[in-house]
Amino acid sequence: QVQLVESGGGLVQPGGSLRLSCAASGFVFTTYVMSWYRQAPGKERELVAGIGSVVGSTNYADNVKGRFTISRDNAKKMVYLQMNSLVPEDTAVYYCKSVNRWSGNAYWGQGTQVTVSS
Repeated sequence: QVQLVESGGGLVQPGGSLRLSCAASGFVFTTYVMSWYRQAPGKERELVAGIGSVVGSTNYADNVKGRFTISRDNAKKMVYLQMNSLVPEDTAVYYCKSVNRWSGNAYWGQGTQVTVSS
């Protein structure tokens, strides 16, 4: 059973930082591309950041470049999203996603709420 479990969300003031974690189980972690998406109320779900399955190449949405960092620990089967200099526009439910690099099969976590407010 493939499972992705996010944690680390919460309430933070503008300018603050949070680190989201995604714990993976039930599959060979190194064969999956990992990414973070977010969805704010009334908006479409959007890609925030992605990281390659082994090499670790990364990509970011334009509005988070320089502020967010995605990383993965293959030994621990974890993927992280370090979020710095948070602004209210970052408020959303953040989802962890895995995609098998060969089959294209995709799996989603349950999401974790991030609220940036003073």
